[in-house]
Amino acid sequence: MSLPLSLRFAIRELRSGVRGFRIFLACLALGVAAIAAAGSTAEAFRQGLASQAAQILGGDLAVGVEQREFSPKEQLALERLGGVSYAVASRAMAQAPSGDRRLVELRGVSETYPLVGQVDLAGGVRLADALKPDGNAAGVVVEQALLDRLGLKLGERFLIGNVPVVAKAVLLGEPDRLSRGFGLGPRVLSRIQMVRDGGFLGPGLPFGETARIALRPGLSLAAAKAAIARALPAKTFRVRDRNEAAPGFSRLIDQLEYFLGFIGLSSLIAGGLGVSGAVGAYLEARKSSIATLKALGADGALARNLYLIQIAVLASLGVAIGLVVGGAAPLILGNLVKKDLPVPALFALYPEPLAKAALFGLLSAAAFSLAPLGRARATPPAALFRQELTGRLVFGPELVGAVLAAAALAALAIVTAPTKLSAAIMIAGVAAAFVALFLIGLASAKAAGWLRVLTSGPVRIGLANLAGPRSAARTAAPAIGLGVALLAAVVLIQSSLIAEVTVTAPKAAPALVFIEIPGDKGPAFDAAVAQGFGRRLTPSDYMRFPFATGRITALNGHPVDKAKIGAAGQYAFDSDISLSALGAEPQGSDVVSGRWWPANYAGPPLIALDDEVAKAAGLKIGDEIALSTLGRDFQARLAATRKVDFGGFGPDFTLVLDAAALAGANPRQVAIAKATPAEEVRVTHALGAAFPTVDVISVREQLQAATQLFDKVTLAVRAAAAVAGLAGLLVLAGAIAAGARARAKEAATLKVLGAARWQILAAYLIEYGAVGAIAGLAGVALGFAAAWPVVVEVFEATWSVDWTGAIGLILGAATITAAGGMIAALNALASRPAPVLRTE
Repeated sequence: MSLPLSLRFAIRELRSGVRGFRIFLACLALGVAAIAAAGSTAEAFRQGLASQAAQILGGDLAVGVEQREFSPKEQLALERLGGVSYAVASRAMAQAPSGDRRLVELRGVSETYPLVGQVDLAGGVRLADALKPDGNAAGVVVEQALLDRLGLKLGERFLIGNVPVVAKAVLLGEPDRLSRGFGLGPRVLSRIQMVRDGGFLGPGLPFGETARIALRPGLSLAAAKAAIARALPAKTFRVRDRNEAAPGFSRLIDQLEYFLGFIGLSSLIAGGLGVSGAVGAYLEARKSSIATLKALGADGALARNLYLIQIAVLASLGVAIGLVVGGAAPLILGNLVKKDLPVPALFALYPEPLAKAALFGLLSAAAFSLAPLGRARATPPAALFRQELTGRLVFGPELVGAVLAAAALAALAIVTAPTKLSAAIMIAGVAAAFVALFLIGLASAKAAGWLRVLTSGPVRIGLANLAGPRSAARTAAPAIGLGVALLAAVVLIQSSLIAEVTVTAPKAAPALVFIEIPGDKGPAFDAAVAQGFGRRLTPSDYMRFPFATGRITALNGHPVDKAKIGAAGQYAFDSDISLSALGAEPQGSDVVSGRWWPANYAGPPLIALDDEVAKAAGLKIGDEIALSTLGRDFQARLAATRKVDFGGFGPDFTLVLDAAALAGANPRQVAIAKATPAEEVRVTHALGAAFPTVDVISVREQLQAATQLFDKVTLAVRAAAAVAGLAGLLVLAGAIAAGARARAKEAATLKVLGAARWQILAAYLIEYGAVGAIAGLAGVALGFAAAWPVVVEVFEATWSVDWTGAIGLILGAATITAAGGMIAALNALASRPAPVLRTE
């Protein structure tokens, strides 16, 4: 009987509009919009990748082999499946007539390339025409970055290795670019024959060939894969189909969606105090109505249902507003920047991410709205007539509902996450931070009460307000602090990682890496490098090592069981690893356990292994390791474990053999050097004549590229994190609005008692400035606590604090909240005392 009556009453009250619920609607709409926008954008990228899967992959299937080409028999088997194009990929040094040199990603393609899509060249030139020879020079198409670096123009000749080529067109894009991953230099496209004739496909060189297949009608992916498995030797090839055209991008999209959606969820939690405050303020204004209903015999359930229906309707409205904004924003922004996006995207309205955002919003509204309703139901009529909402939240349906909604909110965040454990840790972290901020707010209010007895004038009034029952320290400070904490974490992680790639890494890492050094020309290469430097080189700024790849096949006489290998060392058993063979213990060996062998050791093979890999595999000194490399199989004994710093200056190989183990194999070598920018240019030029086939990788350029990319990503993440800060400001606005009548009465009373206008303004400025400072300090402290393990443990980078950014966040929080206090004070002072006091 009570539900229809409560529904009729609710409809009548809703006719008065949403006055008093604007902050409620804004807090919900903001969080829902952020989650919906993140999900819709991610889905647009997923659909874009799916719609162009065959074009991104270059066909229905891509079959790749490493350090060899497909044999004629294998090619024939592949061509039975449908149309086939071939491409070989290697690296080489391009050299201009001026002597300037640059590492390039060299790719040779067959006449049938591309099977799907088209190569985008500037000026509308056809690929077939651009790749035709020009006399004794092979035709190539190149990226503009290479022309700029070497000072070349289209039509001019230059060398790639020892091969004369002519750049006939600027390469803008390839249909299968996304499927091939990261490159170390500008791209150069040529015919396969040019790459083969140039000696870039020789034994031991790092190249691979990929066949892309457009299946004939009626042939399924499964049948084609089975045919390939029969035609090619087992474990010598890899196959990808159009359903996994860009797996790296798919994982990145999943992670980015969750991270941005998590920030939206955090803003919902931060705005939850605004939701709770808005409901409480609305019920406060309806005390007389609730008291009358109860006095006339209505039970607590009717009063609760009356306002529960209103809140449910308004929550649905807030969610709907958020869905409209979150669904429309990617459509508008995406279409504006669609041409500049690195990944294809189909921007549209997708039901699934919108439904997920709506569910998050409704659960958040329930979690934060039910408690004030419980208090209203429990307050007796006499207290309500005295204008007191004194009921305490006791065990009942409202408390159970709030707890269940909060649990469902956390469960939904974890279930929809790509990595459940990480999501659980993040949710627990936000919950702990929120509780900590709330407790800090309460402690600050209590401390203000103790301190006010030591002060006088505006300071005393400000501290008294801070300690009072309507203190913003209890409501706005936790919400603002959570937003500041998220921003601080992003700023501190960004500053540490940028410092790592701009300061720490350049000091610790080599500036140059030389690869493909002929094994029998090591001393001659050392002399050429020293001549380029123009000074004597020492192990502290130049090192050269034999280089090979190999695979660990057995441990202590048993085949490798990957299920028993710890996650930290899995990479060493999943595929081939880099290795070297050294005599005397080199500088930077960083032995952790065991001992390095003597310089002239000539006994049974010995191994020094990465300590993390050894621990992951449960290996100890003296254990047997079976290794296959350079066509040979070894039974070696573990002599030492060492800490390997893959970004440092030293023998950064997962596995090192003693020098005698590879005697006679004459593997190619690699070298590393520290150099100034001027020395880098001189050395690169000097090697052009004597060692044109040695590839020179500029680590400095790669670090600069990484910094630019990281700056772009963190700019977007900072903008997203600011949403949580905005939610905090909405809570502050709600707190100011909820206490507007009480503030007006307080200001009127102070005026009557003789307080000057400036004293009242100063009191409000002190109160709200203190709230902002508390929220800023606590938020930055929590940001430190969240960022440190990410930087040190996850990224294994050096902790570096951006003090300017941290102090700026604290001052910003204090300034904005103080400005809010000034607005509250000006509104309170705008009314004359007499009318305000007569309303009570």
